[in-house]
Amino acid sequence: QVQFVESGGGLVQPGGSLRLSCTVSRAILWIATVAWYRQAPGKQRELVASITTRSNTNYPDSVKGRFTISKDIGQSTVYLQMNDLKPEDTALYYCNTDPSSQSWGQGTQVTVSS
Repeated sequence: QVQFVESGGGLVQPGGSLRLSCTVSRAILWIATVAWYRQAPGKQRELVASITTRSNTNYPDSVKGRFTISKDIGQSTVYLQMNDLKPEDTALYYCNTDPSSQSWGQGTQVTVSS
């Protein structure tokens, strides 16, 4: 069972930045696409960014140009750099390799508010 440990969330003002970290077993970074997801209260979980084994990245229009996903295989970590944060980015952020997985980490809370 793959384990994901998310960290780096917090309270930030609109326009601010945060960098989230997702620690996962190193082998996973070689064999699977890893993605960040978020879920706001009362809303469905949505994809925020993904990175393939070849480091190809993908973003929805809602975060394109503001968020950047990257990975450091040596640190077994996938990062999500979030800039120009907006109140609508407020959510619990998770990472995973499979959106239909029954196994999720605790996530890290991001709150964007003045």
